[in-house]
Amino acid sequence: MRTFLAIFGALGIAVIAIAGFRGDFTRRTPIEIFPDMDRQPKYKSQTPDTFFPEGRVDRVPPYGTIPFHVQTDQPYLLTGKMGGMWGTGIPVTIDQKLLARGQERYRINCQVCHGETGAGNGITSQYGLVGAASYHSDKYRQMADGEIFNTITHGKGQMGPYHHIDVKDRWAIVAYIRALQLSQNAPANLLPKEAAPTPNKP
Repeated sequence: MRTFLAIFGALGIAVIAIAGFRGDFTRRTPIEIFPDMDRQPKYKSQTPDTFFPEGRVDRVPPYGTIPFHVQTDQPYLLTGKMGGMWGTGIPVTIDQKLLARGQERYRINCQVCHGETGAGNGITSQYGLVGAASYHSDKYRQMADGEIFNTITHGKGQMGPYHHIDVKDRWAIVAYIRALQLSQNAPANLLPKEAAPTPNKP
């Protein structure tokens, strides 16, 4: 019992000695239990430095970086909206190179959930993660290009945001999604003659 009281008393004295005078003024350096990140091994902006060859801490932003407060003259390209409404049309040149890029980005980022043809039957559906949209439903065939772009950017429902994908690549994915939709629901007048359906003869 005496040992316990001695230990308890010593701990009490230690606590008072260390924390009991917290907030008092003194010319001596106080005992610091928690530094609270007062001193951090970091660089401060606009200060010289010898680590980087330019001799400065500030880095040049990556190409294409747009600060949040900057107004751009291409709002549709970045938001998918025209005057507050979802816009129609893809604001980049559509060619085979863009579609190939869209296919590549789609396979990397989208196919796992939406499937190879965009039918919403990706490999995740085999593991209980159901609910991926099929691009071939009337809802998504009629959806504006800008809204699809916005969905890729910000996500929707179970789908997370993909704003880390380059803006042009997001539009390339939109173009490829339209190509997938057309491949499954092309009107007869767009089919080559050898592929057009032949009417049944009586």
